[in-house]
Amino acid sequence: MLRNGSGVIRQKVEMIFGNTLTQKAKRDLCTLIYYPEDKIRAVKATTRSRAKMDEWYRVMLMRIIQVMAICSSKYTRSKVRKALPKEYSYIVEELLHEWIEENQNKQRYMMAIVESIISTGRADHFIATICNVIHHVYDRGPGAHLIMETLYNYHNYDIQWGNHDIVWMGAAAGSKACVANVLRICFRYANLVTLEDGYGINVLPLATFAMKTYADDPCTLFLPKKNEYERLDESQVALIAKMHKAIAIIQFKMESRVIARNPGFGMESRNLLHLIDKKKGTITLDGKTYNLLDTNFPTIDPEHPYDLTDEEQDVIDRLTRSFETSEKLRRHMSCFLNHGSLYLVRNNNLLFHGSVPLNPDGTFKPMMIDGKPYAGRKLFDKVDELVRAAYYTREETPLRQKGQDFIWYLWCGPVAPTFDKGKMATFERYFIAEKETHKEPLGAYMELKNREDICDMILHEFGIKDTRHAHIINGHIPVKTIKGESPIKAGGKLLVIDGGYSKAYQPETGIAGYTLIFNSQCLKLVQHAPFSTREKAVKQGLDILSETKVLEFEESRRYVRDTDKGAELKEQIDDLRQLLQAYRKGLIRNH
Repeated sequence: MLRNGSGVIRQKVEMIFGNTLTQKAKRDLCTLIYYPEDKIRAVKATTRSRAKMDEWYRVMLMRIIQVMAICSSKYTRSKVRKALPKEYSYIVEELLHEWIEENQNKQRYMMAIVESIISTGRADHFIATICNVIHHVYDRGPGAHLIMETLYNYHNYDIQWGNHDIVWMGAAAGSKACVANVLRICFRYANLVTLEDGYGINVLPLATFAMKTYADDPCTLFLPKKNEYERLDESQVALIAKMHKAIAIIQFKMESRVIARNPGFGMESRNLLHLIDKKKGTITLDGKTYNLLDTNFPTIDPEHPYDLTDEEQDVIDRLTRSFETSEKLRRHMSCFLNHGSLYLVRNNNLLFHGSVPLNPDGTFKPMMIDGKPYAGRKLFDKVDELVRAAYYTREETPLRQKGQDFIWYLWCGPVAPTFDKGKMATFERYFIAEKETHKEPLGAYMELKNREDICDMILHEFGIKDTRHAHIINGHIPVKTIKGESPIKAGGKLLVIDGGYSKAYQPETGIAGYTLIFNSQCLKLVQHAPFSTREKAVKQGLDILSETKVLEFEESRRYVRDTDKGAELKEQIDDLRQLLQAYRKGLIRNH
């Protein structure tokens, strides 16, 4: 998606070359821009003559310079210069300038530059560099750490925190309940690459404990879901299942401690271990008794079910230290803190991940924090403050413990804006067959968000006064496109753009995600089909198939002055004018 600008680069190529190039030539050019190194290798493998290869270089160099000239035409020369690699900045500026000026007298000069690039053997590197610049002029793979590393080095982005982001932030901040949740999910999807290779998390203590504690237990309920990126043999799958079960039990115990420390969370009903009848192999919930699918709980003492064994305590302590001391994890979490927030208001658009908690009557639902009720925007601002305080406080103090507990609540709490469900039915989904116990009741927002008046109320709450062309943009609940569900709600006021980027959700949604594109002329929603492989994209010129729907078309084109940045610039211009007037009137002197 980053490489093709969610289809925008392909549109630019179509606009520039239209009927002057064949469809195959345009596909080849797009593939070169997306995957320059791979495409160049593929061309070299099938081109025997040096003369033919040089001709290919000439043609492609001129075409990508033309694409870059059009892409960069909306930006100042200063902004384009900052995006250019230093080693080629002068050459590229010359080429762009001459192309934009269309100075026919300098065509030979341009071609001389191109010939110099080819003759000095720098064509491969130059093309790859310029293609990467084209990506940057525009805006869960096999490992989350790979995506985070890409973002860490990316030029411009922002993140609205979701509950999955939050739980990783909590783990990095030292919350044992969050550590247990992160590990459990990684084992559930056999995602050991992110843990071990990505962040250097040492799971050996857990593996040793799990093999000893569940030696004769097949842990069938905890077998990991298939993961095409992890090639696992039977013994590895068996070990992951044991670790999966071990950390799940530790999680339930750690969460009970958080709940006990924070009665204001109102989550006592999520403590379920004391309701287990180990002799009968049953559990009683809401007055109804259910048979358990697994009854082997060697570390649960019926008299003190929430106490960790000495070994469990040692395991979770060592795992937490591993999370806290991972340099790369801390660096990646800094992305969430420095480039992220719970919500963002930008150009009459309100972006957030989950919801704005509401009562059934449509009023803002408060959450009690330190004995005070917070609702609407004030709740979001308070959450943002507490998350940052929890992450940056490193001394073992009550304030740090409180912050860690609150981050865990944001992961699964009923009034948490990032979750907003009655419960997270983790225990029930593992151990009880009856689907009725698996239901996670949605907050009132999930239904009320379909009403325009409710959307207008929320937009006003976050400071957007004119809601005629304003939008709420959020995710969290995947849109089941395969069942005919539309991402466009409340007459276009609200857009749910969670469409299954993660491969695990694609069978449920039927697509591979949405991209919302907002430019000077229109607001459009791009729906993506699943991507095949990088190899096929390079060899066959395949692109991500996309379906675009224009939601709004601007009658007059938007300029910088019409944006939030434009408003800031207007204020600076007014200040400079006043300063100039003061100088001319002799009120200030030139020192």
